[in-house]
Amino acid sequence: MGRARRKSGRDSVGRTRDIGTQTAPASAKEINKGWFFTVLALAVFAALSAVFIVPPLLEDIASDLEISVAVAGQLATATAAAWGVSLLLVGPLSDSFGRRPVVLAGLLVLAVSVTASAFAPNIETLLALRVLTGLAGGTMPPTAVGAVSDVISPARRAQAVGALLGLNGLTLLITVPLIAVLADWRGWQLPFLVTGALLAVGLVANFIWFPRNNAQRTRSWGFFSRYRALLSLRFFRVAVAVGTTQRIAYWATVTFFAVYLINTYGVSVGFVALPLAITAVVQMAGSYSAAFVAQQRRRAMLIAGTSVAGGICGFLLFSVESNIWVAVAVATVGTGLLSPAMPALVAISTEYSGESKATGASLMGLSNQLGGALGAAIAGALLANTGYAGIGYLCLGVTIASALMTSLFGRQFGENAGRY
Repeated sequence: MGRARRKSGRDSVGRTRDIGTQTAPASAKEINKGWFFTVLALAVFAALSAVFIVPPLLEDIASDLEISVAVAGQLATATAAAWGVSLLLVGPLSDSFGRRPVVLAGLLVLAVSVTASAFAPNIETLLALRVLTGLAGGTMPPTAVGAVSDVISPARRAQAVGALLGLNGLTLLITVPLIAVLADWRGWQLPFLVTGALLAVGLVANFIWFPRNNAQRTRSWGFFSRYRALLSLRFFRVAVAVGTTQRIAYWATVTFFAVYLINTYGVSVGFVALPLAITAVVQMAGSYSAAFVAQQRRRAMLIAGTSVAGGICGFLLFSVESNIWVAVAVATVGTGLLSPAMPALVAISTEYSGESKATGASLMGLSNQLGGALGAAIAGALLANTGYAGIGYLCLGVTIASALMTSLFGRQFGENAGRY
């Protein structure tokens, strides 16, 4: 009976694990893993660039469209909210019907929406295009995690997933400073055009080299069954809550850091490229350290401790005005400490999700984007009513809440540590 159940693939979590491992060797023979990872990483990098394009441009967009910075900040809210909606659908879709069509469709819509954003005449049009960008962008990370998990051995999966999600930091290091420089040179529209071109290159590369769907994949729309099976596990219920609260602090800091420097210290958009690059280096290191965190038996303690420390830094950044380079140092340490938790949670989720790995990654991605939407929205409201100090208190409060939940349910994070 056990063999028949594995062959049928009716259980969408633990008991379909054999189906997933049966397809991996076939895929591994057909593709070069290194080249496949490179092409996939290009797609994820381009998608993340489309998301991170807004924060450095808030001041210029607000001035050009004659709106306040707080209103312009809702572009980030709209993107994150739409990304979260997309994540609800893309995991089961990718797990059931294959990675390739999801990746290609997402890149196509991204390229069109981001390029069109450069010609938006008002905030309403730009908001609509950012919603479209969020919907398309949400297809990329969970599908990429699922694709990597299909071909990478379980023993190396945490490192591969950590490296893939570490592109978040690499994007901040390369794209965000470049966006600031381009905007300072030719206005906020040019970064959208450059990012649109990058997405087009990613689309062509993946059309040529992304592997075709494996014929052994079970083609059934398991939306409710996959989510129901995963959410029946306490790990996912706790991890979604922990990830959401922790990411509120991260996204609030990342969204308003550049404009905080501009408004508080009177620097130009071009100048903030250097502070953004400095913080991005440490965020990238933090993201790559997630593989180490995910493999530790005391990983719950590491996630909780780094989150609270990052929240304290966010509080000091926005609440205590000091020398600009002291502020940059505090932001660098804070965002670096806030970076490992989410990629670590995604890597840990692959231990629990069986064949529904993209669905599991979607759940964690949903918590990330929900945190992004709430972080940008709440921080924007606090900025309008209480000033930047309110953002600092927000960072401190949500990270303490996240750490308390992590500590209370820490056993759920550690019980499968080291088992692959």
